[in-house]
Amino acid sequence: MVSGGGASGPWKEFAVVDLDPTATAAASGLAFAVIASSHAPSLLLDGSLCIAAASLSFGSAFQIDATPGAAFLELGAGEWNGPQLKALLQATAAGGAGIEDYEMDLERAGKSTRRLVLTAQRLVYPHQSQVWVLVSVTDVTHARHREKAKDALLLEKGVLLREVQHRTANSLQIIASLLLQSARQAPVEEARLPLQTAHGRVMSFAVVQKQLAMATLDEVELDGYLQDLCAGISGSMIDDSDRLSLTVNCDDSVVSASQSISLGLIVTEMVINAIKHAFPDGRCGEIQVLYRSDPSGWILVVSDNGVGQPKVPEQIHVGLGSGIIQALAAQLDAKVEVSEGDPGTIASVLHSHMSADILARAAGGRVGGR
Repeated sequence: MVSGGGASGPWKEFAVVDLDPTATAAASGLAFAVIASSHAPSLLLDGSLCIAAASLSFGSAFQIDATPGAAFLELGAGEWNGPQLKALLQATAAGGAGIEDYEMDLERAGKSTRRLVLTAQRLVYPHQSQVWVLVSVTDVTHARHREKAKDALLLEKGVLLREVQHRTANSLQIIASLLLQSARQAPVEEARLPLQTAHGRVMSFAVVQKQLAMATLDEVELDGYLQDLCAGISGSMIDDSDRLSLTVNCDDSVVSASQSISLGLIVTEMVINAIKHAFPDGRCGEIQVLYRSDPSGWILVVSDNGVGQPKVPEQIHVGLGSGIIQALAAQLDAKVEVSEGDPGTIASVLHSHMSADILARAAGGRVGGR
């Protein structure tokens, strides 16, 4: 009967128990025969690390003559005699923990390098002072080559993706510039506003593509993204920064690329809506974009201190921008809330159980009131 003996580490000594000396000798002979006929490259070493038995597969796999009695570490031109492997095998033979998945490069003159994984365990037979060490070898060269090829392919794809994102960002910025130029040349306000709105929407895509081109992963640092986005909107739609300001107050959240695009488009629509409707007749004011997240969810707030919502429901205009905001919020599994500020308007998108007022106070100020 074969059972595990007591040894430290993940490996145990394997001991043949309940056998008399004659049966033990027979078991030893059987073990030698099993090793010799094994399809897996295997060796049975004695306590001095000399070969007691070797599988035919070991010799054919490594094109080497593993003659019984030969020192394992002297096989071939000594390519197996690595100091670390030698120390591990000696420790295993002495009763220490066995070797588990030890990787080494087998380098031989005139032959390609092989990547091998070795395991070793100590065998103990009762009534015998002889110690045996069973060594098995697995060639993982092709598996490692496939892993490296896969990693190289992923790296190449990442480089190409960033190049596409960079080119896309440049193209979108060119389109945005043309829209802005057309808006500035428009003879009347009615023609200028749609072009400015289109410019803001295109810029939201351009900025996120720029962020992705610089990122190593498919993630976006939201603060930098929103800062760049609002700077682009401000530059195209706010003629006098002394009259109207646009600021961003965002934590250090990192979101996926798809989520950042949706959030950027929502911010674009809300900010453009505030610029167009909250400050009529050239009045002064400010718009703030705030974003906070915690384990319970996240909240996006765009607030202004302008004239507020129309008092008569019939005067509330629901346009394309409102539809875009509602659709994008639904994609993010969030809800849109619009409330009165003091003064102005607070537009919030919530993916959280907390209210906008609670999160605003946590951020150090009351959103909407200045």
